[in-house]
Amino acid sequence: MTAPQPHVLVEPRDGVLWITFNRPEKRNALTPESFVRLHDAWVLLRDDPDLRVAVVTGAGDVAFTAGGDLGRLIPLMTKARQPEDEWDERMLGDPGLMDIALLKNVELYKPVVAAVNGWALAGGTELLQATDIRVASTRARFGLTEAKRGIVPGGGSMARLARQVPWCLAMEILLTGDDISADDAFRIGLVNRVVEPDELLPTAQRYADTLAANGPLALAAIKEAVVRSSGVPMAEAYAIEAELSARVMATDDAKEGPLAFMEKRPARFTGR
Repeated sequence: MTAPQPHVLVEPRDGVLWITFNRPEKRNALTPESFVRLHDAWVLLRDDPDLRVAVVTGAGDVAFTAGGDLGRLIPLMTKARQPEDEWDERMLGDPGLMDIALLKNVELYKPVVAAVNGWALAGGTELLQATDIRVASTRARFGLTEAKRGIVPGGGSMARLARQVPWCLAMEILLTGDDISADDAFRIGLVNRVVEPDELLPTAQRYADTLAANGPLALAAIKEAVVRSSGVPMAEAYAIEAELSARVMATDDAKEGPLAFMEKRPARFTGR
């Protein structure tokens, strides 16, 4: 008898953590198991010094993820069904697990690349907003459909979306629940690039390789500075920037990078 496949695949490869939603027959809909595995993947990325960047994508060519599994996840959250397995128990037993799975209220300053291969609805678009570089297939579509189901996009979108795209466009996406095309997502700045389906993963790999070759302490400081200074007065933002700049300039990596440039060789960053 074949063992069931994990609902999320987590594969470290050459400093890159590949995270793949793995229920293509269900449009990669998110179950309690999905959220637990996603939570554990982000903790692994945060804590493993050998991992420098993550790529998150979906199995198959139909969906990144169509959001929460309406038959398993939502009934558990609303207490319409009781926990049935270890995944249900762990999710209910840790109130902060879903927040970390969706990268809310967690200090993760390593860069995350999204490779969106198809439908990214509800939780798919919610998670997308927590990533740093976003590549979409021409087949991708984006939407926050929760209002159509009588629920709200509480995975970060009510706080994040209007900070990332113009107010009126954010409100249209949030309130109507309608989906938009990859080209429209690019036009409003929700994604970085739109590519043909066969170029999606190679493009994400190139981004990941570029990031993994850069100074890891520099990348973490840049992301931390941008996150922490968002929405604060400029004087406070400059103070955060100065604090993190000083931290990086005192490292071995800050000496290695300019030296490697002068010696015309690739830098050998150690994260120290």
